[in-house]
Amino acid sequence: MNYIISVIALIVLIATNPACAADSHSADVARAEAAKTQKETKKVCVDQMKDGKPVRDAKGNVKQTCKDVKEHKKLEVENK
Repeated sequence: MNYIISVIALIVLIATNPACAADSHSADVARAEAAKTQKETKKVCVDQMKDGKPVRDAKGNVKQTCKDVKEHKKLEVENK
């Protein structure tokens, strides 16, 4: 009887410990991947043009089309 109670207590202890939980690890991995992805992308905005003139909204601001673009790292070339 004491053995069963100690096993149940151990299971509950492991399940409630955030350091041992699988969800904690997967959340950390997801955050790391998001941070890595965020560093590799850059937001690029281009003004919308119509008949060679910028398109403006009601406030007079120029409308823009924005996209997230992946940045490519250039390889270093050694000079001889």
